[in-house]
Amino acid sequence: MNTVQPGSFLTLHYRLSDPDGAAVVDTFADKPATLSLGTGQLAPALEACLLGMAEGSRGRFTVAAGEAFGQRNAELVQRVARRLLAELGDPDETYQVGDVVQFPTPDGQGSYAGVVRETADDWVLFDFNHPLAGRAVSFEVQLIGVL
Repeated sequence: MNTVQPGSFLTLHYRLSDPDGAAVVDTFADKPATLSLGTGQLAPALEACLLGMAEGSRGRFTVAAGEAFGQRNAELVQRVARRLLAELGDPDETYQVGDVVQFPTPDGQGSYAGVVRETADDWVLFDFNHPLAGRAVSFEVQLIGVL
């Protein structure tokens, strides 16, 4: 039976839940995920939970606060001027607390997201931390295939 090793290619179902038990990612009700360990598709702390697991097995792990997605970083909470938002995007866009807004990376090759935390007439406060940064997570997995 195949077991998960560094660099393994996996087909699996998984669920990531916050400390309150709310699922943040859940593939169990849909198609399984496929990923290759060591390529950054999963956080290293989550990959470490999978190492040594046998194909066909299930597991549930608790990853300590800050280990899966790092600690919260106050510098990643930033005010962005509305005039800049209008220049870079839709000038008629409205922003509500809780909205997730995608921003292009400086090289234009990717994107990153910020959550609106507060709004004012001339700025919007965004939190660019991962939503689970600084929080413990529950990681449940069902390994379907290991190559």
